[in-house]
Amino acid sequence: MPLDYSNPLLMGILNVTPDSFSDGGAYPSSREAIACGIEMVAQGADIIDVGGESTRPGAERINADEQKRRVIDVISALRTELPDAIHISIDTTLSEVASAALDSGATMLNDVSAGRDDPALLKLAAESDVPICLMHMLGEPATMQRNPEYENVTREVSDFLLSHARQAQAIGVRQENIILDPGIGFGKKTGHNLQLLRDLEKLTNLGYPVMLGTSRKRFMGEISSQENPQARMPATCATSALGVLAGVKIFRVHDVWQNRQAIDVAWAIASS
Repeated sequence: MPLDYSNPLLMGILNVTPDSFSDGGAYPSSREAIACGIEMVAQGADIIDVGGESTRPGAERINADEQKRRVIDVISALRTELPDAIHISIDTTLSEVASAALDSGATMLNDVSAGRDDPALLKLAAESDVPICLMHMLGEPATMQRNPEYENVTREVSDFLLSHARQAQAIGVRQENIILDPGIGFGKKTGHNLQLLRDLEKLTNLGYPVMLGTSRKRFMGEISSQENPQARMPATCATSALGVLAGVKIFRVHDVWQNRQAIDVAWAIASS
């Protein structure tokens, strides 16, 4: 099922992990995670992104079996409970996890490694003919925030994303199924994140839909002197509105109804 970009799409974050930076351990049982996913759709989410491995700075890797243990029952139940029009995304870099998730009802792949961790994931996307998001990250979660440096972050991120999008197409992924994510906070200092946000329109002009994931991230806490990630919702809404005006198609957020409101107002302004 293709994504409909006639209006900006909202992706609700459902981390079934004990150690994510903002909501780790929030859903200690599958039942609670499922209820949260259903509630996010009621609040306006178009996509639910289910992840079983934290990608916060310094995070350790989780093997495929443990990821599947965390996510498969949640995905299966959500597919049963949610309307067919709602996409379920699996947030993983491993083809084994992605394949099991697709078999359980997922309809989209979200790979923060852009195929670098497991090239078989790109082949799976091609064979399954599902949307896949490719993200830029400098290094890997365990090391990405150890003094990241760029000569020109917008140019380097753009070049990386275009290169990996073309690799995916060479394997057989259709261009309309490829989504690009600049990876805000993934191997970037605050200044890098701000430059990417300022230059969003350059990214949305690359020829692929762009997904923006700023939700509750640390750089906004540095700007606002807010250490509590959950208190950075207003800052996230500000970046969501900015993204709409720059042509971003998908917004990945924790706080669904608040960002839905910001995006809808920004979209009405942009479309007027």
